[in-house]
Amino acid sequence: MGRIVIVAYQPKPGKAAELKALTRTHVPRLKQEGLVTDRQPVLLETSNGTVIEIFEWLSAEAIQQAHQNKVVHQMWAEFDAVCTYVPLNTLGETGNMFAEFTPI
Repeated sequence: MGRIVIVAYQPKPGKAAELKALTRTHVPRLKQEGLVTDRQPVLLETSNGTVIEIFEWLSAEAIQQAHQNKVVHQMWAEFDAVCTYVPLNTLGETGNMFAEFTPI
């Protein structure tokens, strides 16, 4: 059974455009490794520039496999160069009954 995840990436100073470009390649690259479903990812942006990605892993096992995958580790290093991961509950929008974001 698939596992839908929501992740928030706070771009490092001057790295917002690189982060957005990288998120557009994230799921297709995971797909090449056989780790995600065909569900199209959703990319959003908060008012402070944080990028939110919603996507579906193939399974809980696929998530574990990603931690052993060299291609995925390289991609995670690319993310580390342009952003930090932040908890969803730190985003101002999540305090609203209906959290609104800008589509990317």
